[in-house]
Amino acid sequence: MTYATTDNPGCPPPDWPTTEAAARAVQDELRGRVILDEPGPEPGAPLTVVGVDVAYDDERDVVAAAAVALDAGTLDVVEEATAVGRVSFPYVPGLLAFREIPTVLDALGRLSVTPGLVVCDGYGLAHPRRFGLASHLGVLTGLPTMGVAKNPFTFRHEAPGPLRGDSSPLLDGDEEVGRALRTRAGVKPVFVSVGHRVGLDHACAFALRLARDFRLPETTRAADALCRGALRAAS
Repeated sequence: MTYATTDNPGCPPPDWPTTEAAARAVQDELRGRVILDEPGPEPGAPLTVVGVDVAYDDERDVVAAAAVALDAGTLDVVEEATAVGRVSFPYVPGLLAFREIPTVLDALGRLSVTPGLVVCDGYGLAHPRRFGLASHLGVLTGLPTMGVAKNPFTFRHEAPGPLRGDSSPLLDGDEEVGRALRTRAGVKPVFVSVGHRVGLDHACAFALRLARDFRLPETTRAADALCRGALRAAS
């Protein structure tokens, strides 16, 4: 399956935004293509879930991305792939996807399996412009995507109950943009938001299913370790 943005692996296409204004214009255009009215895959269904993550070496201007496919039932790794490229955009809060997308797409394209769901280490709708990495990646690939983040970004929430599965709304004003979800009893929550073609209820159910033994989903843990290893190997 191919999601490459360019013939040069890990590199952005010639028209990739290079300025903040251009990137915001692309966000505005693509945001209207996000599909939020599909429930997404059934949480108990047999499918392949892919975790994606990136690691940076800012001194060398290098980014490494990993895509790890897991069996959603057993959490066994089915396949994994990495890609290494140049950082394609400066650091601008709210526009991090433009630094990561080309290399993430390259890593995804190296998998032979078709993801039933992609889980990003980051945000989707829970983004100041309602278009985080999970949403951006979903629109570009057409795949169901969701984000699981380690912190609430700029949004507020009440502490969820202490038990695994307890949750509370992640709010921007009165708008629910995600949920704080307790994946382990007595451990601080993660923050789940939809990306594209999946509803929040199903996203939270998948986050719990994938976080069987630890606070973070196995998709995130596996992709994080793999992209860090790829970055070290590229040194």
